[in-house]
Amino acid sequence: MSSINEIWELIGLRYKSHPWHGISIGEQSPNFVNCFIEVIPGDTVKYELDKVSGYLKVDRPQKFSSLVPALYGFIPQTYCDKLVAYHCVKKTGRKEIVGDKDPLDVLVLTERQINHGNIIVQAKPIGGFRMIDGGEADDKIIAILKQDEVYNNWNDVSDLPKALLHRLEHYFLTYKDMPGLEKSRCEITDIYGREEALDIIKLSREDYIEKFGKIETRLSVAAFEAFGLGQDINKRNKK
Repeated sequence: MSSINEIWELIGLRYKSHPWHGISIGEQSPNFVNCFIEVIPGDTVKYELDKVSGYLKVDRPQKFSSLVPALYGFIPQTYCDKLVAYHCVKKTGRKEIVGDKDPLDVLVLTERQINHGNIIVQAKPIGGFRMIDGGEADDKIIAILKQDEVYNNWNDVSDLPKALLHRLEHYFLTYKDMPGLEKSRCEITDIYGREEALDIIKLSREDYIEKFGKIETRLSVAAFEAFGLGQDINKRNKK
């Protein structure tokens, strides 16, 4: 009988993986992570993953002239829930914060022009924004495209030119607000470096496993229970 891994490799040859659940976070995570890109610079429409089907959908037209300044998407097999929210509470002292129950968002910087989304890229996390959106922890990880010829020497958010960092920050502070509002819906309380970014990726991974379990294990048990083999698989997975 084929091994569990072999079975799912064969299924992967026949069916398209769900971008959130079916794509690995990456064997070198959190130092390097896979990122699924939804929106690229220049897009006048914000695209977002449909969580059920795995296809991109139109979330909304971009309201104003401020467009996303970098590749924007999420890190697969992550989830922002209790642990990510608790980390935000510890750092800000705001006890009402909850997780936004979405995969962890990521901005990927590169010198190269990438012309369309719905792709996977590997990236090196270097920091992030601790953002609160309507009382929800909504961290934005900042990363560098792996092996980028120009930006590859940037290893921490402190290496970024201040003008670039301000551009990224300005986008997230304004992209949901109507002009003239006295108080922005989104708030960035801190800009943190590489080490904290890696910690948040780990926490979001733990939140994901708590919510969804290890997908390969769940699929294997579900597939084999029909043949009376579920208990055997559970025993093997615990070893």
